[in-house]
Amino acid sequence: MSGSGPTVLVTGGAGYIGSHCTVELLQAGYDVVALDNFVNSVPGPPGPCGLPPSLQRVQRITGRDLVFYECDLLDKQGLQQIFQDHKIDCVIHFAAIKAVGESMQFPLLYYKNNLIATINLIEVMEAHNVYQLVFSSSCTVYGNPESLPITEDHPTGEVTNVYGRTKHFIEGMLKDISAASKKWNIIALRYFNPVGAHPSGLIGEDPTKEFTNIMPYMAQVAIGNKPHVTIFGGDYDTVDGTGVRDYIHVMDLASGHVAALRKLKEKHQRLKIYNLGTGNGVSVLQLLRAFEDVTKNQIPFKICDRRDGDIVSMYANANLAEKELGWKARFTLPQMCEDFWRWQTMNPDGYRNCKVENGTSKLAAHNKSSVNENTKKNGHCENPTKTNGNSHNCGALKQNGHTHGITPEIVQHNGHKD
Repeated sequence: MSGSGPTVLVTGGAGYIGSHCTVELLQAGYDVVALDNFVNSVPGPPGPCGLPPSLQRVQRITGRDLVFYECDLLDKQGLQQIFQDHKIDCVIHFAAIKAVGESMQFPLLYYKNNLIATINLIEVMEAHNVYQLVFSSSCTVYGNPESLPITEDHPTGEVTNVYGRTKHFIEGMLKDISAASKKWNIIALRYFNPVGAHPSGLIGEDPTKEFTNIMPYMAQVAIGNKPHVTIFGGDYDTVDGTGVRDYIHVMDLASGHVAALRKLKEKHQRLKIYNLGTGNGVSVLQLLRAFEDVTKNQIPFKICDRRDGDIVSMYANANLAEKELGWKARFTLPQMCEDFWRWQTMNPDGYRNCKVENGTSKLAAHNKSSVNENTKKNGHCENPTKTNGNSHNCGALKQNGHTHGITPEIVQHNGHKD
């Protein structure tokens, strides 16, 4: 790392939102230490080569190095080691499991992963005198909204699913710790529905589970890998009977985090909450038609029964973020579709074909390292070199060859944020 700016720890850094945010951070002059455990993001090739392909591509886009750890936030000792090895100035906390349907089936898994992981992170931050935090929250904390568009003072707590309740509980924890100690300076960003990809086409969303995210699902149908899109619920009180959501380009979301860090530096507010959305409600069928227009492909769909935990309509009032953070969504719905389609067509198998050439490795699993710019070509690693060669086992649990615990994933079942 260059040491040119403050150092940000990005939890869930190999995931969809984490990797795009890391691009914005590096380009804004921050140094980045990222961690992930690869439950829902794509790891590097097996063996000692561990730098995730998403972060290889991030380094290629930005021309800058970053440091990466394979680590689970349930492993408090491993997390402490990272803080001991780096002077962390602030944290962006993405890492969580975030599927509505799964959360309803396995509630204890969600409470353990999302809540205990966040408690571990907060305790380790406090032990190392790090009090600047940007938390990845969700519009699901609003439950079924009483009015639209949704402002930050809209009532929260009547959440319709377990995933959303974990976000609501964490917001409550942040409120309590910031009230108990004036040292804390926290911004919670309530996301609406991230879609799209980096305009370069080099990084994007590559779900490791069955395609339940709305835009990857549509793209897989458009490219011919899936027969049709499944839409949950066609009898809602909306323009066409399908659920309405506020879709926001992932790069707009990423820039919102940089704006939040800037605000933390400018003003000590203890805890402040902002919506990040476009303010435009778009139905699932409207999104599908927009994607058809971009791809020039017909996308067959089937409408099934409603799903437990889903909401009819949600879209944001993001005026507060514009006023206080100087942030506003810039990308249009067609641009969201265009950028994701570029990612999909350039990477039909996602990150799965990212290879290590010449048979050499770039990063040992559980270790930290950065990859120099001259080790990368066309998104692949070549003749990699390790910097900061100390090896620290993060002790993450292993399941099916991958770590099990906390990872970033925004899962959307046909337009409904999970």
